[in-house]
Amino acid sequence: MEISFVRIDDRLIHGQVATVWSKTSGCNRIMCGSDEVAADTLRKQLLLQVAPPGIKAYVVPIDKLIEAYKNPKYDSFKTLFLFTNPTDALRAVEGGIPFTSINLGGMCFKEGKTLISSAVAVGDEDVASLKKLHAKGIELELRKLASESKVNVMDALKAKGLL
Repeated sequence: MEISFVRIDDRLIHGQVATVWSKTSGCNRIMCGSDEVAADTLRKQLLLQVAPPGIKAYVVPIDKLIEAYKNPKYDSFKTLFLFTNPTDALRAVEGGIPFTSINLGGMCFKEGKTLISSAVAVGDEDVASLKKLHAKGIELELRKLASESKVNVMDALKAKGLL
C-alpha cells in the first residue's frame, strides 16, 4: 500500500478532503482510522457516503488499519490516511506504518485545549503524541488548505508555550 498523504482532521472526510486533498494526493483510497468512529454506525455510514466519486473509502479501527497496510492484497492502493487525533496516528506508526509526514488540518477547540492555529487545538495527550511522532523523525505540518504554506507543528507548539 502506497501512502499518498496523512492528515489529522477530526471531521475526517468533508468538503476540503473530498474535493482538494484527495486530488492533490493522487489517492485511489481513503482510510479513516478511528476505533471510536468505526464503532459509530451512523457516523461511519455518513462518512462513506461523502467519499469523492471514484475513490473507495473505509472507516476502520486502528488495529484493522495496520493489518490492511501490511496485507499485500492492498498493494495497489494509493491511500490517503485520515485520523481524528495525533494519538491514533501514533498508534498506526507504532504498529508499523512508516509515515514520513503528517498534516494537521482540523482539530476543534474544546475546554482544556489550546489553539495553535486557526483550525487546530491541542490538549496534553495530543502534545505528548506529537512529541513522540516528532522524535521518530516524522515531519509534522499545519495546513488547513492545500494552497497554504506549511507551518512546522513543533514551532507552533513552542510559540504557545506547550513545549
